[in-house]
Amino acid sequence: MVDPTISEIEVEEQEQTMLTDVPERLQGFRLDRAAADLFPEFSRSRIQLWIDEGALRVNGAKAGRRDAVMAGMQLSLTPQYESQGEWQAESIPVSVVYKDEDLIVIDKPAGLVVHPGAGNWSGTLLNGLLHLDPDLRQVPRAGIVHRLDKDTSGLMVVARNISSQNNLVRQLQSRQVSRVYQAIVTGGPTASGTVDEPIGRNPKNRLKMAVVPSGKEAITHYRVLQKFGSHELLELRLETGRTHQIRVHMAHNNWPILGDPLYGGKTRFPKGIGAELRESIERMQRQSLHAVRLELKHPKSGEVFSWESPLASDIQLLLDLLQTDG
Repeated sequence: MVDPTISEIEVEEQEQTMLTDVPERLQGFRLDRAAADLFPEFSRSRIQLWIDEGALRVNGAKAGRRDAVMAGMQLSLTPQYESQGEWQAESIPVSVVYKDEDLIVIDKPAGLVVHPGAGNWSGTLLNGLLHLDPDLRQVPRAGIVHRLDKDTSGLMVVARNISSQNNLVRQLQSRQVSRVYQAIVTGGPTASGTVDEPIGRNPKNRLKMAVVPSGKEAITHYRVLQKFGSHELLELRLETGRTHQIRVHMAHNNWPILGDPLYGGKTRFPKGIGAELRESIERMQRQSLHAVRLELKHPKSGEVFSWESPLASDIQLLLDLLQTDG
């Protein structure tokens, strides 16, 4: 029997049911493993959930995820797309850099929370995305596959369907997505390098993250772009994507990001600083961190796409003053 490809899987449009036969090579496999192989646009955990719910059947009958399948059996899958609960669409400005039928790339402003949560059940990027594209209600987390901190600005990608979302998540997990940031730090390294330190919850403050031996692997590559006496402009590239990773790694090396209210510590002013620069630094109440470049493989075509975003205006103002001060 010839193995089916994605294009050979039938889609009954009216019932939205996907049909395929089990090939010889999957003879005797567990149902969840075989189904994950035959429906690769969905994650195995999602496949398992649909098996348990009866949305994925074998020869028309409900089966267990551990049941063995035989060659020639027909699998039928009717995807059950979850709705985004009671989250409301809100008319929140969303700066779209790129959009096609599979993904949206946005330039997020500082101050915008990405996902609803405690203290922020509305007014988030997710609410704005549901207004921008109501169909995102059928995609988990409204297509969000990675996040930026509330006060980090710059580029993010959003998937417009489950197939694209799973593809992008796999790219992130396999470190195929390139995410490049720029930040103004106090102090700074003398040369390019890498911070390879595990990150986990701060044992003394659960609201913060920290470098801890029991944390998860976290790798940040850095490169010096410009030096300004007591400050530097760094380019930072994430290899992993832990919560607050860049901010924690920079603070751990005693190069806190300028303006960071959580990890920056007491603001340090260089001797002889000009009044305008000092005032600008004092006004900077968020981390001077911006996602400047994003590169990934398009989830459908496989073509490499990249986008760039200029520094946010408040960071650029600081940079201009650092270049001219003293």
